[in-house]
Amino acid sequence: MRKTRGELAIEEIMGSLPPESERYKVLATARAFKSSWVALGERLLRVKRSGLFQEWGYDNFEEYCAREIRIKKPTAHKLTLAYDFLEREEPQLVPQQGEISPTPDYRSVELLRQAREEKGFSDEDYAGLRRAVLEENRSHPTVQKRFKEVEAARQGGPSAGEQLRAVLLTARRLASQIQQLEPFSSSVPADLSPLIFWLEEQLEKQGEKGSPA
Repeated sequence: MRKTRGELAIEEIMGSLPPESERYKVLATARAFKSSWVALGERLLRVKRSGLFQEWGYDNFEEYCAREIRIKKPTAHKLTLAYDFLEREEPQLVPQQGEISPTPDYRSVELLRQAREEKGFSDEDYAGLRRAVLEENRSHPTVQKRFKEVEAARQGGPSAGEQLRAVLLTARRLASQIQQLEPFSSSVPADLSPLIFWLEEQLEKQGEKGSPA
């Protein structure tokens, strides 16, 4: 991904400062925040899925985040959802170990997830929002404005094909999460394969009728 103007400006100033200076350290921290949310989102999601917070003396994940990590419930929720979406849909943007790779604002990634999995945006509308977030590096207020404009234009409700697509994505995501429920994955009674197959069939039929698929 291209670096934003803000990141380039920060790096330019850093280039003129000694690394041991306090000013340099503050700038380095500000630059790293662009990617650090990904690392935090990954770790929080791991803690949430594994239930480690209970071993550490907390009744629930939200209490752990508020009292130990010092972030509010909505922020923790957005961080974990945004990371999960990024890992599944845009894995090339997840920094590898030891790598610092600029990533979009987690709030913008969360809007992208909502557009794909909850709001039933059309392929065209989703592609436009994705381009704004991942390719054009638009600011979060700009992305949020575009998201709301598309949402307002869809007040008539999503088409049958778009609704099926949204449910299918949710079913696939749930099936994937069930497989990660170690050590319970082998004993989980629900099998979503027939439902996923049925949804895929219905979505294909919608496409044959000329409806959005």
